[in-house]
Amino acid sequence: MVRVMFAIIGGLFPFLLASAAPRVEQNVAATATQYARARDYTNLERSCSKTTVQSSSGIDASLDTCGAYQVSVASLAWVFSGNLGQTPSNIVVNTGTDRVGAYSEIDFNYSQRGQRTGGIRVYQNGLTVLFKLAYLQAASNTAPFPTFTTYPRKLRHLAYEGTFGLFTFNSLASDSPWIFFDPSSSNTFVLSPASDFMVASTVQGTGGSIISGISSQITSLPAGFRHQTLLVMGKGINSTYQTWGQAMTKLQGKVRPANDADPSLKSLGYWTDHGAAYYYKFDSRKGSYEQTLLGVRDNFNQLGLKLGYMHLDSWFYPKGATAAWQNSAAGIYEYVAASALFPNGLKSFQQQLGIPLITHARWIDPSSPYHHIYKMSGKVVIDPLYWNSIGSYLHDAGVSVYEQDWLATEAQAKFNLTDPKAFMDDMARAMSAQRLNMQYCMPLPRHYLQSSLYSNITTIRTSKDIFQQSRWDQFLYGSQLAGALGVWPWSDVFMSTQTNNLLFSTLSAGPVGVGDAIGSLNARNLLLAVRLDGVIVKPDVPLVPLDKTIINDSAGLTHPMVASTSTNFGAITAHYVAGYNRTSDLKLAFSPSALGMTRTAFVYNYFRKAGKIVQPQQTFSDTIANGIAYYIVMPIGPSGAAFLGDNGHYVSLGKKRITALTDNGTITASIAFAARESARIVFGYSPTAPAITATHGQVGTVNYTNSTGLFNVLVMPGIGATATIQIKAH
Repeated sequence: MVRVMFAIIGGLFPFLLASAAPRVEQNVAATATQYARARDYTNLERSCSKTTVQSSSGIDASLDTCGAYQVSVASLAWVFSGNLGQTPSNIVVNTGTDRVGAYSEIDFNYSQRGQRTGGIRVYQNGLTVLFKLAYLQAASNTAPFPTFTTYPRKLRHLAYEGTFGLFTFNSLASDSPWIFFDPSSSNTFVLSPASDFMVASTVQGTGGSIISGISSQITSLPAGFRHQTLLVMGKGINSTYQTWGQAMTKLQGKVRPANDADPSLKSLGYWTDHGAAYYYKFDSRKGSYEQTLLGVRDNFNQLGLKLGYMHLDSWFYPKGATAAWQNSAAGIYEYVAASALFPNGLKSFQQQLGIPLITHARWIDPSSPYHHIYKMSGKVVIDPLYWNSIGSYLHDAGVSVYEQDWLATEAQAKFNLTDPKAFMDDMARAMSAQRLNMQYCMPLPRHYLQSSLYSNITTIRTSKDIFQQSRWDQFLYGSQLAGALGVWPWSDVFMSTQTNNLLFSTLSAGPVGVGDAIGSLNARNLLLAVRLDGVIVKPDVPLVPLDKTIINDSAGLTHPMVASTSTNFGAITAHYVAGYNRTSDLKLAFSPSALGMTRTAFVYNYFRKAGKIVQPQQTFSDTIANGIAYYIVMPIGPSGAAFLGDNGHYVSLGKKRITALTDNGTITASIAFAARESARIVFGYSPTAPAITATHGQVGTVNYTNSTGLFNVLVMPGIGATATIQIKAH
C-alpha cells in the first residue's frame, strides 16, 4: 500500500500516474494539474507547518497552520483540498473507533465570525473520510466546511432531484448525494451530508468548488450546532455506492431491515392506491368498501393464494372542510377511518379481514381541528402528542405499516432548523414505540437520506405512480439509492396480468402488491413470484443498473438497460440479470466478471429455457425479444454442475425456497415448502446426467437432456415441510 505525505506529492506524481488505473486523457490532465497545484502550494508555503494522518487503506489527510486541508488517495491519484480562510489552532491528532470503524482524526479550532471546531476523520478500513464542524458560538451560516476548491474534475456525475428523487446525469440537486465517476476506470467518489439531512445542502460555488453545509435559506446557526459530511471513494460505481450507504447507516445507528422485516416485505399484498381497481371507488355489486375488500380477500382464498396484508389509501379517512372521504384533493380532516365506510371502526374491519393493514396519510387540511389541538408547522403536525395518539390508534387497529405520502409537496414542515426534523423524528419515534414500520412516498432526495436515521423505515416509493415500463428506469436508479441506505424500494401497484411488471417488482427485493378487481386475479402469474402461502421468493438485494449501464446512460447512449441482483449462499452467489430495450437497439451484453464472478458461469435464458457456458471475462451478448430479457447466472462449482433452483419461480434460488446451497464436489441444496405444497420441480446444468438423491424428503426420476445439459427432478418434502437433496455429476 503506497502512502504519500503531501510534502512530497510532486516527487511521487510520476509513480502515482503510472500505477493509477487507465482513465480518459482529460481526467489524467486534470489530476496532473491538481497534484502540481499541491506541489506548488507546498513549495510556496514552507512556513506553514502541517499535520498529517494516514490510513492503512491508502488515504492521507492533512491540515496546515495556514488553514489548507487536503485528502489524497494515491491508488486513485485523487486530491481533494480547500482552505478554512482562517488560521487554525490547537491542532491535534486523535484516534478512536466509531460504528464505521477505527479512525485517525485531525481536530482543530478556528474562528469564523465565532469560535468553531473542525475535524477530518480518516477511517482505517476503506476509502472513507468524515468531515466534522461544530459551532462553539452562535454565528451566521457562512464559510461552510468542507469546501473543496480542488477535487477530481472532468468526471461524470449522478444525482437525484425533485419528487420521488428521480435520477439525473445533468444536474446536481442540493439535497442529493453527489456521485462522481470516471467512465474509463469506474473509479468513483460519493459526497453527501452525514447529518441534518432535512436542511443540509451541497452546492457548487465559484470556479466549480463543492460546498457542503446547511442551506443558505437558514441564515444563522446556534451555539452547539454540529454538522457532518461524508466522502467515500473507491473502484467501481455500485461498489463505492454500497460502501457509502453502509457508512451512512452505521453512522446513524440504523438497523438495516431484512427483506422480510414486515408483512409488506414478506408476503404478497393488495393495494388500493392510484391505479388500483378500488381507488376512491368500491364494487357496486358489493355495496360498500368493507364488503369489497372482504371480497378481494375471498378471491385470493378461492384461488388458493394467501393474501399477506391489505393497503388502505387516502380514501379511508375524512378530508377537507366537509370531512368527506370522497374528497381526493383535500388534506386530512381527522386521521380516523371514515364512519361512512367503516361504521364499526377500523379495528372491527381489520378483525373481520384477518390480515394486517397498511394505512396511508396525507397532509393536514386547513379546516382540521388539529390546528387548534396540536402544534403545527405548515401543513404537518410537530407535536409528539399527536403522533403518539396516531401510533396508538393504528396499533390497536391491526396496522403494521404507516405510509406517509406527499412528502415532496404538501406534507412538509416550514423550512427552518428545527421543524422538519421534529416532523420526521416524532413520526418515526411514535410508530416505533407502537412497533409499526413506515413507508415514505413522494420523497425528496433528503427523505432518502433521512431514512438512514430510523430502523423502522423499511420501504420507500422510488418512481412515479402506477408501475409500468415508462417507470422502470426511475425505479431501478431509485432502488440504487434506497438499497444503499438500507430501505427497500416499492414499485407501486400493478395488475397480476402484467408479468413484466411482476418480474421487476419481485427482483426489487421489496414489496410485491397488485390492485386487480375481484375476479381478475391471475394466480398462475402470481405464483411465479410467491409460494402458495403468499411468501415472496425474492433476491437478497434490490435490482440495480450495472456499472456499464450507468456509464452508457450518463453519455446519453441508447443501449438497453442491464441490471442485476443476487442471492448469496456464502461460497456460492446466484445472480439474476434483467434487461430491456429503450430504443431500437436490442443488443444486450454483460460479462460474469461485471457481476463480481470469478468462476466459469452458466447463463440461463429464463424465457428461452436454454443456457450457455461463459468464462468470467467473456462478454455474453444476446438480442432482446419482446422487449425484455432475463437470465439466471450461476457459477459452475467443483461438482462441474450448476444448480439453478426452483423452475417455477422468477427468483429460482430465493432463500424462501432454497434455504441453503453448497458445492464441495457434490451439490447439496435445502428446499422449503409452503403448506399445501406437495412437490416442487428443481433444475440445473450438468455436463452429464447427474445422480440426485434425497437425504431428507424424496426425489422422483431425473430428467436430463443431452443437447442442452439441463436436468430437472421432482422433489417432495419430508417432516418439517423441507427437503435436502444431493447432486453428483458423473
